[in-house]
Amino acid sequence: MPILTLNNITMNYGERRILDGVSFRVNKGDRIAFIGDNGAGKSTLFKIIKGTLTPDDGEVILHGNTIAGYLSQNMDEQDLSGATLKPSNLIELELKIESVTGKISRASDNGEDVSSLAHELSDLQSQYEAAGGYDYEYRLKDALAGLGLSDIHGRDDFTDLSGGEKMRVCLARLIVDRPDILLLDEPTNHLDMEAVEWLEKYLSSYGGAVFVITHDRHFIDQVATKVIELDGGHITEYKGGYTDYKEQKEHFIKSQSLVTKALEEELERQLDVKQTMLSHRNISGYHQREKMVAKLEEQLEAARAKLPSSYAKMSFTAQPLERTGRSDRIILQAKDLAMKFEDSENNLFDALSFEVTADEKLFLAGPNGCGKTTLLKLLSGHAGEKLKGSSGTVLIGSAQSMGYMEQFVPFDDESLTCFDELVSRSDIQTTEARTLLARFGFKGDDAFKKINMLSGGERSRLYLCCLLRENPDILFLDEPTNHLDINSREILEDAIKEYSGAVVCVSHDRFFIDKCADKILGFNNRTASLYDSYYYYRKAVQTTSETIVEAEEPKQENENTVRNANRAQGRKEAAKRRQRISDIEKETTKLEAEQKELEAKFSGSCDEADIKRYGEIAELLSKLYDEYFELNEE
Repeated sequence: MPILTLNNITMNYGERRILDGVSFRVNKGDRIAFIGDNGAGKSTLFKIIKGTLTPDDGEVILHGNTIAGYLSQNMDEQDLSGATLKPSNLIELELKIESVTGKISRASDNGEDVSSLAHELSDLQSQYEAAGGYDYEYRLKDALAGLGLSDIHGRDDFTDLSGGEKMRVCLARLIVDRPDILLLDEPTNHLDMEAVEWLEKYLSSYGGAVFVITHDRHFIDQVATKVIELDGGHITEYKGGYTDYKEQKEHFIKSQSLVTKALEEELERQLDVKQTMLSHRNISGYHQREKMVAKLEEQLEAARAKLPSSYAKMSFTAQPLERTGRSDRIILQAKDLAMKFEDSENNLFDALSFEVTADEKLFLAGPNGCGKTTLLKLLSGHAGEKLKGSSGTVLIGSAQSMGYMEQFVPFDDESLTCFDELVSRSDIQTTEARTLLARFGFKGDDAFKKINMLSGGERSRLYLCCLLRENPDILFLDEPTNHLDINSREILEDAIKEYSGAVVCVSHDRFFIDKCADKILGFNNRTASLYDSYYYYRKAVQTTSETIVEAEEPKQENENTVRNANRAQGRKEAAKRRQRISDIEKETTKLEAEQKELEAKFSGSCDEADIKRYGEIAELLSKLYDEYFELNEE
């Protein structure tokens, strides 16, 4: 049942159209991940749904009494006024209940009839229960604890909280209010891994709809039942999570590219035929071919329009420089490294000892505040006077060069262009510089944008581009995926994965970690140990937490009960799936054979009906393949 409908939403910023006739529905129970490049218009669409922006055209329909709750990534748009986290509607009901209860007490003392007051009190209590008032405090405490703010409950002053803490407070209050649809703009920003995992579990069982803007691909896989991509002002819907989206998109691009290529070849052939008709003075045949060429050009334009605008983006192709020496030689060694701040009784982290080899990718993982960034600064020599209190030693070979990238990257001269910055920092020719910038997303005129005009993500990409060109032996990175959209993260991953030097990196991005890390230095209760993967690190943390273990056991018991109760129904559904899979295999075999016959015609005589049929078959096969993959996954 739809609870939100968008019809033909169009929005222009100056001459740029960022939303071009966007239409879709959100049903109760949907968990939608909204993705797209930074600046594509995702947050704008959320503000249109919430009503803070008015579109140039189209309409937003909230069906029935649907209530939409909105979390902005901009803390200036959040409301933390007032002395309590409890929503105003509950406070008003509590005051009314208190008032009526007092009237009943006074009337009883005077021997007056209280039946009407008792009825009013019953109605108010029913409203309070329906609004979740009786268990609100419990649910709020649970949400705050899950998001890493267990000590915040009961506070009446939030002015001294950090931006990340304020965002988590707003998120906790919003999800506990239980609106019909949650509009969450980058909710995993400022959350550590444990808080993200808690949010994933909460949203996966949320009773209403969830519509979330996020670049966290692992989060999408865990939560989403649908992915909507905004690209060039248009949207495309995909079933499942991020991994499903990637498979479906790649398959669509492949099939649509074949259609486009076939149309291009046929257009080229018909243009040659048209020219031949003209040279032979066959005017009738010339005009006939002219009409066919016009129709082919329209079909080709429509076929190209279906391809995503990012289809032609250049991906990173690493060209690692040769390094002398064995790849397994130790180039960094930490011995009994510990940290204690002057105003603290306990160590931030206890004595750590580990080694990093010449081409190893070591990732530091753990909750916020455990000391990951501090450790990175100690290892890289960027600790400075503010980080007194460390003990132990860090040994790095005197011949080893180092590069360091912090969360907020600095540039010496903000008036330089991207191109000028890269050229000033390396011995590189113009063509090579333009090619390297393009690999990091600075194509065409973007290469000559001034640094002071760049977004946070663009600054990070440019800094990393320059840093990798300098080719240090050890690269220290602190949350490099912050502010990056998915395409930029994939560029970064390819660059890091193929980098020939060593990398020590702090990150919360589990997709990034899984793709690039050779080892994990995982923090747990002021200690840290080495793990072969993030999975084994989280497994080790969970085994030390009785709360997590106890929560998993009843869930498993419940799943077994449900599975046993529905075993017969499951067999019936499995049989239906097997039959449908068999039918799809037969249907795709026939369509693929017909498609090959049509492809054979493209080299000879081919009419408009053949081209149209070829496009229809490609579209049918795309849908059948998607259904086939989905059924096999089930």
